[in-house]
This record gives sequence, structure tokens and C-alpha cells, in this order.
Amino acid sequence: MKTEEFLRQVTALPGVTGNERKAAEFIAEAFKPYADEVEITPLNCVIAHKKGKGPKVLICAHLDEIGMMVSKIEDDGCLRLERVGGVDPRVLPGMRVRVFAKEGELMGVVGATPPHLLKDADKKHNYTFETLFVDMGMDAETVKKKVAIGDTVCFEARYVELKNGRVATKTADDRACVAIMLRAAELLSTMQHDADLYFVSTCQEEIGSYGALVSGFQLDPDYGVAFDVTHAEVPGAPRLSSHKIDSLVASKGPYLHPYLVKKLEDAARENGVSLQTAIDPRYTSTDADDLSIARAGIPTVLLSLPLKYMHTNVETFDMHALMEGGRLLAHYLKSFNDSWEGELWT
Repeated sequence: MKTEEFLRQVTALPGVTGNERKAAEFIAEAFKPYADEVEITPLNCVIAHKKGKGPKVLICAHLDEIGMMVSKIEDDGCLRLERVGGVDPRVLPGMRVRVFAKEGELMGVVGATPPHLLKDADKKHNYTFETLFVDMGMDAETVKKKVAIGDTVCFEARYVELKNGRVATKTADDRACVAIMLRAAELLSTMQHDADLYFVSTCQEEIGSYGALVSGFQLDPDYGVAFDVTHAEVPGAPRLSSHKIDSLVASKGPYLHPYLVKKLEDAARENGVSLQTAIDPRYTSTDADDLSIARAGIPTVLLSLPLKYMHTNVETFDMHALMEGGRLLAHYLKSFNDSWEGELWT
């Protein structure tokens, strides 16, 4: 499957944290042509194993997405919501959403009290989940037959091709990075590599990187390579916290092993791939943190894809950066060998 088509389909699938199964099944099928073994774990991580006789390397990007769940059904049939992961209620008004109920998928729109009807004091406050609701156009009796408290609510699926190779979609965080892993696995199918490779699409990152933690414990790799998104430059964004959208970012910091970062930079330079640098002087708030402290500790490196408008349904990234990320990852993984162990702590 071409990378663009994989992205179009995988970002449309529901996969709110804790309910990732549909996305996991699709991703597992996509990896099968490029892996010797593929499994879905009880927590909905996807592990695609590409065998090698060298060091064991775990590469991960998370497949779960932020979303919401139904917390209450009002007397007029509107739904109240609670967030699952980092959903900002300020981006929700006017958005179309999908409610995954026992009878199937239902469409709704997010509404709020019109500003014309608000008191002046209330107009000064931002939207909160207490002031928003989902209207599905049905009366309360019908809604209660179809919808239950706790049902998952997902952003509307959209995939928009912008100019200059830019794409806007929901769930680019982090399925665009799953696409990078898939592209690398495809390229490695025609390359020689010593490393024993485990491509892991992790679950539950948005509430605490639990998929990375349990996968690191289960597989006990020699090295870890974590992928996630980072903030791309937009007007008004702090320079130290945002990056150019057209190339990947390698992070440096206490959770990240300096030797692995150096070898990553070497691979980028040798293969003509542009690579930006970021500093994470404490935790990275990605799977890299939990992966690096699994079991007795796993030397880990972090690569990030710059993304505009994070945690919205129009997350925007550069397709060229994504494809180059796949190429870089393939060459980086090709370079792993047993000699690294002796150089790791020197």
C-alpha cells in the first residue's frame, strides 16, 4: 500500500485511547508484507517483527488518538462529553464528531449557547466541557436507546491535501509516524540489516505512554527508537519550542542516549537527509521517556515529525519530511550492529 493511501485510511479510523482495536487491526495488516511476524497485544499494541541476528531494536510510534466519551445525556437529547487525553475544548465548537454507539456510528455537531444569549461576564470566559454539548438531531428517548454513557466520541475524519505537499488530517499525531515506520519497513525489505527489528505501534500514549512501557518490558530490546510529533512553526509560536515543518527533528536530553543521537546524525549526513535538533532538558513527554526506563533501562533516541495545529482535526505536516523520515529510519536501522555495544559507554 502506498504511504499516502495508508495515511488516508488509517487516520480516518477510530482509535481513541483504550479503544484502538480497529486502528490496530488495519496497521497489523499493513505491516504483514514487510515483517516475518505480526501480533496485536492484549492492550492493542501492534508488534511487527523483522528478524535479524544482530542487536534487538524496538522502534515505536503510537497509534492511539485523543478523543472524548459521553458523560451525560441531557433532557433534550444532547450529549455532554469528557475528554480522553489532551483535548482542548476551545477547538470543539462547530466541529462535527462521530459517536461510536452500540448500534453503530452516529454523526453529531458540537454546539454551545450562542454569544447573543450570554451575559457580558460569561462572554469573557473560554469554552469548557461544561459549556459544550453534542447535538445529533434526536430526542432524548431515541438517544438513550442508541447511546450509552461511556461511548467513545471521535473527531470527524478528514484528509485534506494542501499545496506544496502539505496534508491536514486528524490523528497525524501519531499515525503519521506509524507511516514513517511502515515506509522504513518497506525500504528495509530490499536492504541487508543485522539488527533484529521490532516495529511497535503503541497504545495508550495519550494518557501516559503505557504501551511503550509494557512493550519495552515484554521485548527487552538492546536499543529503542521512539517517534512522535513536535510543534511546527506557526505565527506567534516560541522559537525554542517549534521547528521548520520540512524536516524531522532529533532531540537531545537526559532521557536520550548521546551515542545513539550521534549515530543518527551520522546516518542523516551520509544519506543526505536534513535533520533539525531540539533540546529536551527534562522529560520529552513521548514514548521515549517510558521506553528508556523499562526493565533495567533501554538506550533510546527520539525522532519527531513537525506538526501544525496539534490535537485538532486539521493537524498539518509535510509529506516530503515524512517520506524522508522513512528513508532516514531505514538507513539508521541498517547501521545497527554488535560493535555499538562496546562504544555505547565510552
